[in-house]
Amino acid sequence: MAKNGTNSEDYTTPLRRLLLAVVILCLLGLFFIWRIDSPRVERFRAAVIDTVMPSFDWAMAPVTATVNIARDFRSYQRIYEQNQELRRELRQMTAWKEAALQLEQENAKLRDLNNVRLDPRLTYITGVVLADSGSPFRQSVLINVGSRDGIVDGWATMDGTGLVGRISGVGANTSRVILLTDATSRIPATIQPSGQRALIVGDNTSAPPIDFLENPDQVRPGDRIVTSGDGDVFPPGLLIGQVAQDPGGRLRTRLAADYERLEFLRVLRDHGARRVSNPSALILPETPPGAADTAASSAETDQ
Repeated sequence: MAKNGTNSEDYTTPLRRLLLAVVILCLLGLFFIWRIDSPRVERFRAAVIDTVMPSFDWAMAPVTATVNIARDFRSYQRIYEQNQELRRELRQMTAWKEAALQLEQENAKLRDLNNVRLDPRLTYITGVVLADSGSPFRQSVLINVGSRDGIVDGWATMDGTGLVGRISGVGANTSRVILLTDATSRIPATIQPSGQRALIVGDNTSAPPIDFLENPDQVRPGDRIVTSGDGDVFPPGLLIGQVAQDPGGRLRTRLAADYERLEFLRVLRDHGARRVSNPSALILPETPPGAADTAASSAETDQ
C-alpha cells in the first residue's frame, strides 16, 4: 500500500506542475494578445467578448436581483418615513390652521370693538442679503439698501416671520444689520401670556438668553416673545420667538427668524409714530376754544 501511494504521488506532482505551466502560458498569451494594438486582434477580442459575456448573465442574475431588492427596500423605507412625517406635519398644520382662524376672528372682533387703526406710516422696504460677517465675534449681515432708499440707523429688520435685528451703519447703497444674536444686541421684550418684561441679550449663539425677568416663575417654555417697544428701540408687537430652556435650566430664546436662510430682509420704516406729544389728551378731551374763558367768568360770577 505504501508503494502504491508513492507511485501516485510521483505521477501527480509532475502533472500539477505541467497544468500550472500551461495555465501560466495561457494567461501570458491572453495578456499579450489583449495588449496588441492590431485590427485583427481587436476583432478577435470583440468576438471573444461577444461570445463569453452573454453566457455570464445567468451568473449575474442573482446578484442583480439582490441589489434591486435592497434598493427597492430602501426606497420603500424612505417613502414610508416621508409619509409618516407628512402625516405628522399635516396634523400639526391642521391644528395651527384652526388656532390661526380663531385668533384671526378674535383679533378682528377686538379691533372692531376698540376701533383700532393701524399706523399707515409703519411700512417696509425689502432688501437682499449680500454677505454676512463670517466672524464668531460679530453677528451681522449686509443688505443692498441704504440712504438712497431712506434707510435710517436703528430701524428694525425682519425676514417675514420674526425679528432679525436692527440697522447699524448706513451707506449710500448698502446697510449693515446687527443680528439679535450679536453680543452687543439688547432687545426689550414682553413674554406672553404672562406679560413679563425682559431683555433678550445676544451672546453670539443661536439662542440668546433672557435676562432681567420680573418673575421667572410665571414664564414657561413655549411662551411667545414679542418686542415691548420700551425705550423706543423697536415698534411693539414684533415677533421675536419662543421661550426655551437649556440643559442648565437657563431660559433662552428660540428665534422665529430662520437665520440659516437669510436671503431677503424687510426693513420697517419707523418715523416715531409711537411718541406721545400730549399725554393729557389721552385722558381728558380737548377743551373747545372759548370754553376756558366761559368757565373763568362763571367762577367769578359765583364768587
